[in-house]
Formats: sequence, C-alpha cells, structure tokens
Amino acid sequence: MSYSGAIKYLYDLQKYGTKFGLDNINRLLINLNNPHKSFLSIHVAGTNGKGSTSAIIASLLSNLGFRVGLFTSPHMLNFTERIRINNEEISEKEVVNLTEEIKNIIGKISDFSPTFFEVVTAIAFLYFKRGKVDIAVVEVGMGGRLDATNVLIPVVSVITHISYDHKEFLGDTLEEIASEKAGIIKTGIPVVSSNQEESVEKILRVVAEDKRAPFYLYGRDFFGRLRSLGINGVEFDYHDNDLKFEKLFVPLTGAHQLINACTAIKAVNIFLESKFLNCNILSKELKGHIEKDFIYKGLKDLKWQGRIELIGGNLPILIDGAHNPDSACALANTINDVFRKRYDRFIVIFGIMADKDIAGIMTPFLSIASEIIVTAPSYSRAATPDKLFEIAKSIGFKEVHKTENVKGAIEKAKKIFFHNSNSTLIIITGSFYTIGEAKEVLYGKGILTNLRE
Repeated sequence: MSYSGAIKYLYDLQKYGTKFGLDNINRLLINLNNPHKSFLSIHVAGTNGKGSTSAIIASLLSNLGFRVGLFTSPHMLNFTERIRINNEEISEKEVVNLTEEIKNIIGKISDFSPTFFEVVTAIAFLYFKRGKVDIAVVEVGMGGRLDATNVLIPVVSVITHISYDHKEFLGDTLEEIASEKAGIIKTGIPVVSSNQEESVEKILRVVAEDKRAPFYLYGRDFFGRLRSLGINGVEFDYHDNDLKFEKLFVPLTGAHQLINACTAIKAVNIFLESKFLNCNILSKELKGHIEKDFIYKGLKDLKWQGRIELIGGNLPILIDGAHNPDSACALANTINDVFRKRYDRFIVIFGIMADKDIAGIMTPFLSIASEIIVTAPSYSRAATPDKLFEIAKSIGFKEVHKTENVKGAIEKAKKIFFHNSNSTLIIITGSFYTIGEAKEVLYGKGILTNLRE
C-alpha cells in the first residue's frame, strides 16, 4: 500500500458517514489490545480554541521533558499533521503501516463498518502506544459525549469556549450543545473550562458536581490580564490561587488566545499535581524552578498554523480557519485591534461548507472588507460561489466577486492588490479546507486536496 493508497482507503470510509457512539471504537480498540490504556491523557472539547489549547498544552508538557502525543483535526496540507509526538508529525511510512494493520483487523471482525474518524483515532492511539508517549493531548472530533475519543479516562478534561456549531448533530440550542460537550466529564477527574456563557457554565458545573469532578472556571478560579496585542502574538499575565506569571508571550494573534493559553496553563498545572503522576516532579524544590522556565519557553516555542497566520511574503496574506460565527467575530475583532494599525484595506477571500451558518459567519467581515471574493474549495460539501455571492449581496457587501476555485480567488485578489497595493491585506477564511487549499496554491504542498477534514 502506498501513502496515497492509505489516505484513499481512510477517506473511502466516509461512505459510512458520521456515527455517534462508542461501540465501534471500543470493538476496534479491544482488537488492538486497548492501546489508549498505555498512556496518560488530557482530553480537550469545545467549539472554538480547542486545537490551539491542545497545541499549547502539548508544547508546555514537552518543554517539561515529557514525551507528548498530540491528536488534532482537521489537517490543512497533509494528513500527518493530525498525529504528532513532541511536535514531530507521524511519518507517511507509519501511516501506511498502521493503516494496513488496522485494515486487516477490521476485515476479520464480522459485521463491522467503522467510520473514518474512528479508524484515525485508533491509528493515533496505536502510534502513541508504540511511540511510548508519557501523555497524549487528544482533541475531540465533534461534540464529546459520543465522540470516538471519549473512550479515554484522562488525567484532566478541558472544555474551551462553547458556541453554536454542528447544530444538525449536537442540537439547536447552546444548552443542548453544552450538554453534549459536557459528556467528556468523568467521575472524579478535574475539569478546566474556558470562559462560558452563564447557561453553559451552569450545565458544566452541574455535571461536574454530579460526577464529583473538581471544576475550574476561567474568570473565577484563574484568569489572564492582557498586556499587549501584536501581529506576532499576545503578551499577558497569568493568575490563579497558587501561581502568578508575568509577561508571558504566546505567538498566536488575537485576544482570545490569552484565554486559550491560560486554560492550557491551568490544565498543565493540575496534571502536574495529579495522583496519576508517579514522580516527584512538583516537589517544592523543583516546583519553583519549573515555574520559572517551562511556562515561558513552552509558550514561546509553540508552532500552530492556520490561526490568524500571516503568510505570503511580499504579498501579505492572513489565513484563519474561522467556520462559525464566534470564531468569525474573533477574527474580525483581531483585524480591528491589531491589523488596522498597519493596513488600510482588506480583501476577504471566503469559502465555506454549505451546512454552516453562512450569513452569520460572513456578517462580521461586512465592516472590514473593502471587497469580498467568494469561492469554493475542492470539496463536495462546499457552498457554491453562486450561493455565497447571493448571500454576500443580501447582507450588504458592495464589492463582491466570485471565482470557481481558491486558485482563481487568489489570482483575483492579486490583481486587486497590485492595483491598490498601498496598505492592503488579503484575508482568507471560512473553512480549514479553504485555507489549506490556499497554502497548496501558494506553496505547492499537500496530498489529495479534497480530502482534508
């Protein structure tokens, strides 16, 4: 089996659709001798910020000397981005070997049709076991309660900011969505939560109380104080009952990343004090030394793409995977807070999936975009440019262009840029598919463009 053959096999599993429930993943993992029971874990759910928070946690822990697995989704350019140990991506050879191994096992189980995400989750867990990780940071795929990753019994559960997304699967109300995500809370396992709407916080708190799980909430039990926002990242202070760090810097742009970073720091400190750790890593003598070094370096060393990321060199391009109204607002706010100091004009390239709240995600850019170019990434779920054109016009965009693909959108933006190059920034957003394809257009990397989620 070649690498492209392995990827094709995995994506062909999408014919089984999205199935919620733990029966399939449990059957598969039992046949693999339960690899997920061989390492500690931190489990991360939420609507926005769970990928960034997971990456920050992993960076902090690896700087402490732990061997850290990281499982996230989706990828942008290459499938291997999803599965890492100490920030090194799984090799294409390992993807092939593990896919072949699991494919053979699936063939021996009667009446068994696991989904794409279930098989990929099993690949990650098996890779982490054989890679002898000390701990894995695992991002939920969708929801929480019935997500394939919820077979884990973690050391810490983390829930980032909850807002509206995937309504067709998780529910129409914020309370229904929160209840699904609260499903990762386990009996007696500490929970660290980002800032939440009052109704969401109540649901998380009640579930935690019912399961006797200590509950730590941003803004109540720990918090951050913003020092400065810049194009290269955020400087801030961190406070909780036990710790205070000043002048921390995370190389991710936007005020919302302060909250993600603080949530990650709290989760790591709870992990270090955990009963699961059979070492004296937080002896009083060592604690002071660790606190001075690993937080600062772990944040500084962070590498995480596709989140308000400047690319393009001489052609200034900003990419962000915003794909729900909350994340679109965060991007728009960051443009106003940070990038208006440098740029006067903003061209927005917008491509999105058809099942999203298109108007709700597009509207925050109305006050920002000098013009908007609507397009479609190469994926069957993408909204058509014609549909996006109509929506853009209906909500008030004056200058609207459309192209059939992302490459065409970038070419169109280039023409506009070079005609009005003074202080112009091109913003590409709406979907990780869109920004991943944009990177392929600009850099020529990636495999199977239309297989990215």
